[in-house]
Amino acid sequence: MNLRTLFVAASAALGTASLASGDDWPQWMGPKRDNVWRETGILEKFPAGGPKVVWRAPVAAGYSGPAVANGKVYVTDRELAKGAANPADPFDTEKKVASTERVLCLDEKTGKELWKHEYPCAYQISYPAGPRCTPLVSDGKVYALGAMGDLRCLEADSGKLVWQVDFKEAYKAKPAIWGYAAHPILDGKKLITVVGGEGAHVVAFDKDTGKELWKAGDDKEIGYAPPLITEAAGVRQMIVAAPKSVYAVDPDTGKQLWTTPYNATSTSIIMTPVRSGEYVYVGGYSTKNLMLELNADKPGVEVLFKDKKGSGLSPVNVQPFVQDGIIYGHDEGGALRAVEIPSGKRLWDSPGPLAGDPKGSDTSFIVKNGDRFFFFNESGELVIGKLTAKEYEEVDRAKVIEQTGAAFGRKVVWCAPAYADKKMFVRNDKEIICVDLAAK
Repeated sequence: MNLRTLFVAASAALGTASLASGDDWPQWMGPKRDNVWRETGILEKFPAGGPKVVWRAPVAAGYSGPAVANGKVYVTDRELAKGAANPADPFDTEKKVASTERVLCLDEKTGKELWKHEYPCAYQISYPAGPRCTPLVSDGKVYALGAMGDLRCLEADSGKLVWQVDFKEAYKAKPAIWGYAAHPILDGKKLITVVGGEGAHVVAFDKDTGKELWKAGDDKEIGYAPPLITEAAGVRQMIVAAPKSVYAVDPDTGKQLWTTPYNATSTSIIMTPVRSGEYVYVGGYSTKNLMLELNADKPGVEVLFKDKKGSGLSPVNVQPFVQDGIIYGHDEGGALRAVEIPSGKRLWDSPGPLAGDPKGSDTSFIVKNGDRFFFFNESGELVIGKLTAKEYEEVDRAKVIEQTGAAFGRKVVWCAPAYADKKMFVRNDKEIICVDLAAK
C-alpha cells in the first residue's frame, strides 16, 4: 500500500453531512480535519510591525479554539460566578467552582457579538480555565462540548437550543482530570464523541435530534483523544485511543472490529491517532509510543513497537502532523521533533517555532499552507516555517496576542487558531482577535 498523508480518508470522517465552504474553518483542524489550510494568496512574510489585527472582541477564559463558518465565528468560554475563584493549586479537583459556560457567535468581519448561549456549569477539574473543545458547525447547526461533559446543539444563526445531553446525568460519566477534551467528530448523520460511563466510552448521536444511535467501548477512564475515521481492508473503521487500549469500531453501528492493549500514563493520550499508509501511530506522556500496522485482508492490527525507548514522539498539547511518511510534532519535553514511519527513528529535534529553549509541555499548533507551515506558539507568536526530513527552517515570526494563561510557572496561550478567508482567528483568556494574513 502506498504511503499517504495524515488522516487518509478524512472525507469519510465528514460523511455526507455538509460542513462549510472551502474558505471556512468549521471544526477542529479545519474543513477536512487534517490541519491543512488550502487557501492561496497568503503572505510569504509578515509586514514590518507584524500582521494587521482587523478586530478584537472580549471573551472569557478557555482553551477551545474558534470555528469559522458562513461569515460567523463561534467560540466557547467560561465565566466564574460572582465571588467564585479557581483553586490556588491547578491540580485540585476536589473543590467545586460555580461557573457559567458560554457559546458565543461573532460577526466574522467586525467581531460584533451576534448571540450567546449560556448555562450554569460547576467546574471540578484540573487547570479549570474553560472549555477545551472547538465548536463544530454543519448544516445550520453548531455543536459545542463543554469541559464538564455538557454537549449542546444550537441553531447556528440564532443560538436557539436544539438539543442537549449532560454526560454526567445520561451516562453517569465522570469527567477526566483535565475535563472533556476530545473534539466531537461528524460522520454523515452521526455526531460521535468520547463520553465515558458503562459501555459508553464513545457514543454516536443523531446530529439533528440528539438521540443515541449506538455506544461502544468498555474503558472505565475517558481519556482525551478524538477518534480517527479511516478505511482499511475495504472496511470503514473508527480508531479510538482509550487510556487502556487502542480499538476500532464500525462507525455506522459501533460494533467492535479489533482491540489491542495500550496503557497510557495517567490515562493521557491527547492526540488523535495518525495514519500514514498502512501504519497508525499513537503517543502519550512519559515516552509512551505505539506503532501499529493495519491488516490488509481483514480488520485488525499488528503491533510493530510499543513504548520503545529512544523512539517516537510523546505529544502533550499539540496534534502532530504527518507528511511523506514523517511525523512532526512537539514532544513532552517541548522540542519539535521529526520521526520516521514506521521505524519510529528520531530524525531531528529542534526548538523550532518556540520562543526560546524548549520547556516541558511547550506548545505550538501546526497548520500547513502550500509548501510551508504556520505555527502558533504558546508565547502568542505566529511563525512561518518549513519542515523536511532534514530540518526545521524558519521564515518569519511575529507576536500577535498576549499570553494570559499560566502553566508550570510561565505565561501561556494554549489555543488552536482557525484560518479562514485569508485571516487567522485566535483567542486567549481575555479576547479573540482576527489577524489579516492576505498577500498584498
